[in-house]
Amino acid sequence: MLTTAMMIELFGYLGSLLVVISMLMTSVKRLRVVNTVGSVIFTTYALIIHSYPTALMNFALIIINVYHLIQLEKKDRHYDLIKVEAGAGMMKYLLDYYRDDILKTFKDVALDVSADCDEAYIVTCDTVPAGLLLGNRTDDGVVRIIIDYATPAYRDTSVGMFLYSMLSDYGIRRLEFSGRAVGHESYLKAMGFEKTDAGYVKEL
Repeated sequence: MLTTAMMIELFGYLGSLLVVISMLMTSVKRLRVVNTVGSVIFTTYALIIHSYPTALMNFALIIINVYHLIQLEKKDRHYDLIKVEAGAGMMKYLLDYYRDDILKTFKDVALDVSADCDEAYIVTCDTVPAGLLLGNRTDDGVVRIIIDYATPAYRDTSVGMFLYSMLSDYGIRRLEFSGRAVGHESYLKAMGFEKTDAGYVKEL
């Protein structure tokens, strides 16, 4: 049977666990949010056990995280969409640079995927590469996505929202994704893709 002391101890462990988990996240925004929740729990725990230095340290982390989250929301990002050749130098460089991270999600994709694509785009944020899209286009304006990737610093869906809002300017009317991508399904649903028998579809 759990005693009050044991429950307090578990509460502290929960806060510590969330702080550690946050350090494993690639999304800066998600890291800040989870770290803040963990710090709030751990601050409360420290106050309960009268560990005031620990409480003060975690309270400082809460303030720092909240400040940076506000800055992330306020930041005026300027995105650009660049259509490139799939096998172009910049695209190959990005695929190689982010190779390990890309393969965590798109496990079935070959490392020389650009050789199999005829449609390729790079999204930049204030000239910094923020995302890329690779796929194959049909004659009726449908792009079958092979890779739809955002770099770790830009995983708040803003890259995808900008990308999908611009693709119609290039004659694309529909996106389809039928590959196997670990954890990518929640992103597709959040971005308005509909699940079908053949995979996920988004009309532009």
